[in-house]
Amino acid sequence: MVVKSVCKYNKKMKGTKKILTLFAVLSMVFVGCKSNKTSQTAENTQNTMTQEKQTTVLISTPYGDMKAVLYNETPQHRDNFIKIVKDGVLDSTLFHRVIKEFMIQGGDPNSKTAKKGQMLGNGDLGYRVPAEFNENIIHKKGALAAARDMNPQKASSACQFYICQGKVYTPAELDNFEMRMGKKFSVLQRDTYTKEGGVPFLDGDYTVFGQVVEGLEVIDKIAAVKTDRNDRPLEDIRMTVEIIE
Repeated sequence: MVVKSVCKYNKKMKGTKKILTLFAVLSMVFVGCKSNKTSQTAENTQNTMTQEKQTTVLISTPYGDMKAVLYNETPQHRDNFIKIVKDGVLDSTLFHRVIKEFMIQGGDPNSKTAKKGQMLGNGDLGYRVPAEFNENIIHKKGALAAARDMNPQKASSACQFYICQGKVYTPAELDNFEMRMGKKFSVLQRDTYTKEGGVPFLDGDYTVFGQVVEGLEVIDKIAAVKTDRNDRPLEDIRMTVEIIE
């Protein structure tokens, strides 16, 4: 399951910057005199995504509630998430993988009846959702994204998802990621990850289909809990999810 693919990348990255799973040329281009223009560009891009009515979901946990909107720009993930929420698939599942400054992951159906210490992350519903990548929808803090296994199409799990915590990065750190990953970050990505924070190295590999708009502090609380060597919280963190529109 996705958990494993993300985790593998994380073990590699831990030695360098203590980040998680899955650059020197552009560092000065987006700083200094162009910072205002960058901010306006990023803001305008995000504004265009909120004009159409979006479905809102409520994710309730022992640490508080999170409200998240589902993006219309990722219709297959939106519709699938709405369906599994209405079917009660996610109710009583655990946030079974928690890694500080990275993400909190849940939705494994097997977690509903899991014993303490049981390794989780392989449960699913028997189908995948095709990848829906959008360069304007990125892994900023609070991003709601689909987990996946290592299938070459990067298709998503039908039920497992994660919510990004991440961290704020410096331009130099983003430069370093660019060199390691062999790709360039956009103006939007640089502006977002140096101000709001998130998980830049997952962009283009995992589908982001929503965003937490209320309750970001809940992510921080859950990300801070004690976990075992498999990143499972020592105390179960169950959720219920409902559509509140």
